[in-house]
Amino acid sequence: MKPGDPIQVDFAIVGCGIAGLRAAVEVAQHGTVLVLAKSELSETATEWAQGGIAAVLSDEDEISLHEQDTIAAGDGLCNPEAVKVLVEEGPRYIQQLIEWGTQFDRAGTRLAFTREGAHSRSRVLHAHGDSTGREISRALMARANALPGISFRAYALTTELLLDRGRVSGLRFLDESSGATQDVRAGAVLLATGGLGHVYRETTNPAVATGDGMAIAYDAGAVLTDLEFVQFHPTALCVKGAPRFLLSEALRGEGGILRNADLHRFMKHYHEAGELAPRDIVARAIVAEMHKTGAEFVYLDMTGLDADYVRKRFPRIHATCQTFGLDIATDLIPVRPAAHYAMGGVMTDLLGRTTLPGLYAAGETAGTGVHGANRLASNSLLEGLVFGARAGIAMAGEVHPENKQTAAACASSHGHKRPKVNLHRDNPGHSKHGNNPGHGHPPSPAASGPPPGPFDQIRNILWREVGIIRSGRDLNRALEQLRALDVERPGKLGRAECELHNVWTLAQLITRCALAREESRGSHYRSDFPFPDDEKFRKHSLISRDSKVAFE
Repeated sequence: MKPGDPIQVDFAIVGCGIAGLRAAVEVAQHGTVLVLAKSELSETATEWAQGGIAAVLSDEDEISLHEQDTIAAGDGLCNPEAVKVLVEEGPRYIQQLIEWGTQFDRAGTRLAFTREGAHSRSRVLHAHGDSTGREISRALMARANALPGISFRAYALTTELLLDRGRVSGLRFLDESSGATQDVRAGAVLLATGGLGHVYRETTNPAVATGDGMAIAYDAGAVLTDLEFVQFHPTALCVKGAPRFLLSEALRGEGGILRNADLHRFMKHYHEAGELAPRDIVARAIVAEMHKTGAEFVYLDMTGLDADYVRKRFPRIHATCQTFGLDIATDLIPVRPAAHYAMGGVMTDLLGRTTLPGLYAAGETAGTGVHGANRLASNSLLEGLVFGARAGIAMAGEVHPENKQTAAACASSHGHKRPKVNLHRDNPGHSKHGNNPGHGHPPSPAASGPPPGPFDQIRNILWREVGIIRSGRDLNRALEQLRALDVERPGKLGRAECELHNVWTLAQLITRCALAREESRGSHYRSDFPFPDDEKFRKHSLISRDSKVAFE
């Protein structure tokens, strides 16, 4: 290959978390695979996933119960077929992980299960206490490295998708080591870049979670769905100078309780399930208690449990909190909500196919409808595993037609048509809703006392105006502030510029979708429309580059 020539592969996969790795393993037997990561290969949301992975593998559980729990948490917006796929196929794929060397925690020789919020049974598997994602990543990476045909590129930020007559034919990435861009031509492209938590000032997500896959799919013309549904995890560590480190829901599953600044236990006043209520209810309850007491946090109290058990069960959380002078077994831990998970994303069918031919999405980047308006705890790793595998099967069938029979069999019982939508078109760049946002300048360098740069301004606006409790007034103000930012296409693209563009794009899309949904449902709460409106809004929001928000 001559310098500057495109890299030619059968399959290009953007992201190496659970969805990307599982898809790579699936397609490796059908051709050459290039997996791109914009940072280190291990810097993924999967790597930091603590709580576990939910699946029906116990004799005391039933598939139908997991299905019911998922749909109940989704508050009327789950795609029932997607949920059925998730809960029915999940156990098989987890057994496969075990065969590939994933070491889940056990009680003697039997798998150990824990219970988390809104689950009716103990069905959550964990590994090394609170390092489930890291263990799954280790096993999947080992499996991928053992297969011929898979190559990895770290510090390669995908900046745009390449199209040929309306079909995605590859991608362009920025090689941070050289500062040069490189084209990749591929028979199929999968976006598995994780979430968008860093659109918000307060987030549990790793720094790489700037919504890159969603933003470049939007720029290419793909339809995005349900962006207004951002889950705020109720319990992120709230210590001055500390990152918003996630304190797993499993802590409450094991018996931890929440107390306000006056040390009163409060969750029973908000929901009969108490600390194990759905996440949106717990998050809003914490905000209400913070307002009542004038405090910036509430407390997570594990002191009623055996101290040695707590430290052994949550070694990673214990070690992290210790660095900030806190012992989770004996101290009250200050916590507050933080942006955690995007229920929506790039709209796909049940095989990961987007509205653009040749383009697939899986994991948190995708919007399958499986989570509805509010994700059930520990279903996210399961989604990445199941739908990453299914996307891989479909990609293999598209690139090599002889494999189409396998893809068809995979989808036969659950439907497999590529998503088709009918959106009302606007003139690009002339919509009152602020379509077609461009690129931007990099954030200002850190220094003492300067005003925040545009990256931090965006995150502050979203946290302040488009957070846990929203209103039409605040959302309109957010849109005005976002549009007023001096974010224009720079002369040279670097990682900071690309991430700024992606965050600015998604900030506007989240706000527009939240403004259009004039009801409260799941993680989306409007103080001016505090009740659900099934007649108008028991539908998924849809938005594309040249369209207004629509509901179907």
